[in-house]
Amino acid sequence: MIFRKAGIVKRIAAGFLDAIMLCVLCAGIAFLLSSAFGYDSHVDSLNAAYDTYEDRFGVSFDITEEEYNTFTDEEKQKYSDASEAMNSDADLQKTYGMVINLSLMIITISLLVSFLTLEIFVPMLFGNGQTLGKKAFSLCLVRVDCVRITGFQLFVRSLLGKFAIETMVPVYLVILLVFGSLGIIGSGAMLILAVVQLCIMLFTANNSLIHDLIAGTAVADMSLQKIFNSSEELLEYKNKLHAERVANSVY
Repeated sequence: MIFRKAGIVKRIAAGFLDAIMLCVLCAGIAFLLSSAFGYDSHVDSLNAAYDTYEDRFGVSFDITEEEYNTFTDEEKQKYSDASEAMNSDADLQKTYGMVINLSLMIITISLLVSFLTLEIFVPMLFGNGQTLGKKAFSLCLVRVDCVRITGFQLFVRSLLGKFAIETMVPVYLVILLVFGSLGIIGSGAMLILAVVQLCIMLFTANNSLIHDLIAGTAVADMSLQKIFNSSEELLEYKNKLHAERVANSVY
């Protein structure tokens, strides 16, 4: 059976629409969670603590490495004293940890609920693995042998592939980079993931991404693709085509 691969332009357009919908839903959920857990108040407390130490030691923590390297020995000592004082402030460290933990929790829950809604519930509602973007551009998901995908495959594709590997790994790395917990290692890990994703897309027959590769699925053109309900139906169709070819053969 011939697989009718979806055009790259339509796939990008559908993916872009899905990304917009995902971001909108995720932002709304994050706003509700932030309000419920008092996230802004913790951030304000942390910023107030930073301001206090900046005023006390006459330094600014909002500087780049290049700016720090231009400091005199006296300025570097003041910066070091301020950092040491902050690190020994138990209340500040508790607030800092709270902000990081809340950031990770809010982002994780928001994205998880958004993926469950838009990447699993909506495709199950529409059928054939169609998200809102795929529905708009007449695309669908099938197994690589053109058989209809199962709920398990949709789950693996959406939660393990798209959510866990392709979304949460980069998000966690970005958060840790922002809070200074990772340096070049975090940037290198993100680059490696991007290169792997690009290579898989370029060198697989169906131009797959990580989530399709691990789930054994592919994006097809809904208007052209024949979808079989089971492997048995596919085998029956192949046998029928073979019988027709044999009957039409010229001896």
